[in-house]
Amino acid sequence: MIMSAKTFGIPDGTEVRIPLGKLKKSPKNARKTPHSEAAIEALAASIAAKGILQNLVVEPEVDGEGAATGFFCVTIGEGRRLAQLLRVKRKEIKKNEPIRCVIDIANDPHEISLDENVTREKMHPADEFEAFRKLADERGLGVEEIATRFGVTAHVVRQRLRLGAVSPKLVQLYRDGELTLEQLMAFAITDDHGRQEAVYERLPFDPDAATIRRLLTQSHVAATDRRARFVGLEAYTEAGGTVLRDLFTEDCGGYLEDVSLLDLLVTARLGREADNLRAAEGWRWTEAHLDFPHAHGMRRVYPHPVELSAEDQASLQAVQTELDRLTEQHQTAEELPDDVDARFGELETEIERLEAKRQAYDPADVARGGAFVVLNHDGTVRVERGFIRPEDEKPHAETGHEGDAQAAKEEGEGGVEAAHDGEEEESASDEEDEDQRLSDTLVRDLTAHRTLGLRLNLSEQPDVAIVAVTHALAAQIFYFGANAHVAGIQPVKTDLAVHAVGIEDTAAGKAWSDRHANWARQMPKDPSGLWEFLTGLDHDSRMSLFAHCAALTVNAVKLPFDRRPCALAAARHLAEAVALDMTGYWRPTVRSYLGRVTKAGILEAVREGVNEEAAGRLSGVKKAEMAAAAEQLLASTGWLPSLLRTARAEDRAHAPDGAEGNDSCLEAAQ
Repeated sequence: MIMSAKTFGIPDGTEVRIPLGKLKKSPKNARKTPHSEAAIEALAASIAAKGILQNLVVEPEVDGEGAATGFFCVTIGEGRRLAQLLRVKRKEIKKNEPIRCVIDIANDPHEISLDENVTREKMHPADEFEAFRKLADERGLGVEEIATRFGVTAHVVRQRLRLGAVSPKLVQLYRDGELTLEQLMAFAITDDHGRQEAVYERLPFDPDAATIRRLLTQSHVAATDRRARFVGLEAYTEAGGTVLRDLFTEDCGGYLEDVSLLDLLVTARLGREADNLRAAEGWRWTEAHLDFPHAHGMRRVYPHPVELSAEDQASLQAVQTELDRLTEQHQTAEELPDDVDARFGELETEIERLEAKRQAYDPADVARGGAFVVLNHDGTVRVERGFIRPEDEKPHAETGHEGDAQAAKEEGEGGVEAAHDGEEEESASDEEDEDQRLSDTLVRDLTAHRTLGLRLNLSEQPDVAIVAVTHALAAQIFYFGANAHVAGIQPVKTDLAVHAVGIEDTAAGKAWSDRHANWARQMPKDPSGLWEFLTGLDHDSRMSLFAHCAALTVNAVKLPFDRRPCALAAARHLAEAVALDMTGYWRPTVRSYLGRVTKAGILEAVREGVNEEAAGRLSGVKKAEMAAAAEQLLASTGWLPSLLRTARAEDRAHAPDGAEGNDSCLEAAQ
């Protein structure tokens, strides 16, 4: 039915105020998809702050016979109507609030509804960013106030204000389509226009946002850095440090701008930790270092088992009894009450404290030794105790053993000082007197024959050979100045922490450290008693110590300047012999591998570890997202890079002639 203004007595195009309760959604509205809740929230906030800025367009509703019902259908402005209804629900306005409307009967309602949504061009985002910035700068509106007036969150306002503060030159490039919104957001991490423009000038072609952020923050320290975690953001900011925040990504706390201040705070706190340790435990010295000084040139002593005092033993028993009682009471509980959970923590801490008293350093070692206080990769403090400086060593016998002392310095790690008792010194003196009565040539001849006899006899007695080799290895690993006690077997130790940051803190690294410390605690204090100690061990224990000492000499690290094809080939055979499976010690993560190879390397890993389809799904993803997704995909596959794989016996059986790779080494040796 075609209606006219005359039909209702209202001129077409008249502005009228209609009670909100008399307005309805028009069935002829072209928009069928409902407005989002967020959009209605924003409209409601805007109307509350500024009123309805654009009239609603309505037409009178008629019944089947063409008679007016008294209601009006909203052709344009349905979102504003819903926003006002939301304000009624919140009791901000009454349900019959008069709404400014324009009567439109001449135009087709469906067509003008469509026209309203199709012909309207949305504001360019850059204009929106700058407009928000203008509200803050010129009108002095705060973030919360702007958020309230436009019905958005304070975080959204901060993001838009930050984008509005980007260099005008870069914003214009964004308007011109030469920068994407994602790239512009990356530049917004800093408000330094000069730095933004300088980084833009040296960008590679079509850089991703991650590259831009990395270049803008390369002189800063991430809040996830071990130094920042150790000091804490609160302490850093209280000292006057500033933090750069990225409002567009999960920045995990931001970036610390004053690196010098951070390092100063770290050094000061580590120093306090070292001073507290020295005061609490009585070490002669303590040193604070950011990283463990591996080339310290000192020997190391270890604690030995001691009996708990009667008081400590009683305390331990009482605490353990309470812990067992609580465990039994709550063993079926799905979740512990807060007070019970806290008590469990207190009991476990007390048990650890008392158990630690079962191991103690020799007071003499504490009086002349020291400890290093260093910072772990996770921002916690690590204490390495029991180091003796060369100048603090006990003086040797008057005859001296300078070669032994120098060798000990080069070793850099030991356990017990190699003292020389009177009987041994007297025996050595008798041999020297005998040597003086013979010519050098004869001494050399006789000792050569003696050595040959030792070799022949020893080769026929494997059990004694194991004792001899283990004795030599243990003497040089666990004792200072013990070279005179061994028969020429020289273990070479390689500190893996120099080559792999954080390896000491891995499960495997801690297991090795605990194993080594366990043996060190069992060693007799004087190397003259080492032979009796080894012969007194049962076969399994002796073999275990032998294997431990021998393992410490293994070095399969491949360095750029290292040319050891034979040694590395031997390492491969050793891995096969012990059936090495690196999946028990290593996982492909963003930190360990995936974040340190190219995108092609990531896809190859997924292709090998999962399948071609999974790799295909990741091919178009940004590198950071690709690495994170690949970590999840490979988590349960057992995939390893080729350098960590161990060849299987069946693989070698099918290898072509000459594939073993170490024949040339054998020929060279022969």
